[in-house]
Amino acid sequence: MRLLANLRSALLLAAVVCVISTSAHSDDEVSGLYALVKRRIPSHSNAFVFNLSTTASSDGVDTFKLGDASHDQGDGNAKIYIECTTISACARGLYTYVTEFGGVDIWWTGSRLDQLPHKLPAVNEPITRSAIVPYRYFFNTVTFDYTTAFYTFDDWSLLLDWLALRGVNLPLAWVGYEHILVEVFREAGLTDAEIAGFLSAGAAIFQVQWINDQFALQKQIIPRMVELGMIPVLPSFTGFVPRALHNLYPNASIVNGSQWSGFPSTYTNDSFLEPFDPLFAILQKSFIDKQTAAYWQPGDPAYLQNVTSATFASLRAADPEAIWLMQGWLFFSDETFWTAERVQAEAQPQWERLGSYYGKQWVWCELHDYGGNMGFEGNFVNVTAEPLRCSDIAWFLYGNEIIYDVLLDQAWSPTAINRTSYVSSWVSRRYYVADLPSSAVNAWQILGATQATVKSILELAPALSGLVNRTGHHPTLVFYDTNTDYRPCPADAHTSRPLSPNSLLNIPEFKYDLVDVTRQLLANRFITLYETLVATYTSNSSSSATIAAAGQPLLQLLRDLDGLLLTDDHFLLANWIGAASSLSYGNASYAAFLEHNAWNQITLWGPTGEINDYASKQWGGLVGGYYMSRWESFVDYLVGTKASGDAYNATAVANAMLVIGQQWNVQTWGLTVSWETVGNSWSVVQALATKYT
Repeated sequence: MRLLANLRSALLLAAVVCVISTSAHSDDEVSGLYALVKRRIPSHSNAFVFNLSTTASSDGVDTFKLGDASHDQGDGNAKIYIECTTISACARGLYTYVTEFGGVDIWWTGSRLDQLPHKLPAVNEPITRSAIVPYRYFFNTVTFDYTTAFYTFDDWSLLLDWLALRGVNLPLAWVGYEHILVEVFREAGLTDAEIAGFLSAGAAIFQVQWINDQFALQKQIIPRMVELGMIPVLPSFTGFVPRALHNLYPNASIVNGSQWSGFPSTYTNDSFLEPFDPLFAILQKSFIDKQTAAYWQPGDPAYLQNVTSATFASLRAADPEAIWLMQGWLFFSDETFWTAERVQAEAQPQWERLGSYYGKQWVWCELHDYGGNMGFEGNFVNVTAEPLRCSDIAWFLYGNEIIYDVLLDQAWSPTAINRTSYVSSWVSRRYYVADLPSSAVNAWQILGATQATVKSILELAPALSGLVNRTGHHPTLVFYDTNTDYRPCPADAHTSRPLSPNSLLNIPEFKYDLVDVTRQLLANRFITLYETLVATYTSNSSSSATIAAAGQPLLQLLRDLDGLLLTDDHFLLANWIGAASSLSYGNASYAAFLEHNAWNQITLWGPTGEINDYASKQWGGLVGGYYMSRWESFVDYLVGTKASGDAYNATAVANAMLVIGQQWNVQTWGLTVSWETVGNSWSVVQALATKYT
């Protein structure tokens, strides 16, 4: 199968990316779809026929036709026939069949496509559908560090099948980037020691192991993306270079960047090769050439204009068909700099502020959370009606799965999807039981109508003020009434009749959602308990005893929350740490190195908490360990200062929290620690629903 038709280049944020374009004209090119069916629906591996056809659409858009197979289609055993203009459209046609006719789906928690009925339902009247946009984009650059940092190819295989079936055809492919970069720098004359000092901290031998492993993983990911009809968007030369490059090229225009977020110079103040310097084009071509060989065999307006022109020229020098792709995050993150003059996303849309990017083609995007935060967030209207006001489609990060599903489904619907009917259908697939209780659907109707928040204050370093109703990178603002929206959901998820052995509790997705929604309920209740503690402490009539009493319910909630999270495998801290350690091949020193990075990211995120709690998580073991330690220390401090009469010292509190974080960052579980789930999710949820509602 031809894996590469032509190479295209693009710029992403401050980086350059290559867009790999594929064309499909032979029967071999649908082999990836047959392989997907064998992976996920082995009992019906011969039941589907895929046919690429340019006649399936008259206007060139991605289109599929779904119907029953005739006797002369396939090998005689085929039941379902899918004709399409692209591989991606065929995958979407398959997804339409398994969801709308088979009633099953594939989720982040696992594939349930193997539950497709033994006797496949007939389509009867053929269905023809088209995408309303040419591109369905997925991933942000940081997703590869916050979510998929320790993924194996098995993890990627599930995720890529999930993407393909939902019609994604333009995924970012950022894995293994450093390997190509190192080769470029070596060719430019830099030593391995000079290059190692430029990369992330850690022993050089560990850097080499990590870089080689990620490169090998990327060589599995890219072919899988292509065979599933996706156009991988690959990184290319960004302009960031080791400082030693200036010694080799003293006349090159290399500038030093500023300090970022308080990090020491070891980790920031990067050197940057100006895009209009001739050396930039040389390194750009080197990077693209090496990447192609690796994966395939055969300032002010005037300054910005110079930079962009030179960048694009370097891309075209390496590839005459270059495309420049930029993510819109920078326009929001540094809004004061990116004025309309300098430029010539949907809760805070940038396309309206910037005149639809002044005639440039653009893709509507959703940034769902920061650092993989776990708030039960999402806005149904924002991902259905709002994209229809724009042009192309969206990209996202992990969070509340229904938000991702509806947005990708909206890419195939010319009208805004109706929330009520969509939620009902979605729940019936997610909880695949013969007699689905109406209470389960009703609970999701409540959730579907709710605009949720992102981060709970329990994940933030304790302080006397500044935690509640925050916006920005650590948003804690709650957009709904916590007493009417979330409160009924855990208790009502299944109350209409007793649970049977083959009921909802045997469905992983139901158990996951049960824990997730109850988790959000407790996170909401924590706000009230915190505010009560603060009010008690600041009251002139309070005593150390009353403060201690006010702190106990808050600490007990953390214990309850940790106990809840420990009942489900998807909410275990041990999985994150274990995934990191498992990449060490039994090398204890390397395992400790990987563990340290895993611990640091979700806690201090920097040697001294430079972006503290940015990637915080509500995981069993993290809540009951790290967060509990901090809040216990905070309550003890409040009790102590009230007893001694000392004034509250915010600096002393912050320093105490830093010490706790640093202690957690140096621990090592090693290769032998394995945590299992503890307790029964349903029993715990019932008790907590009674207690907190």
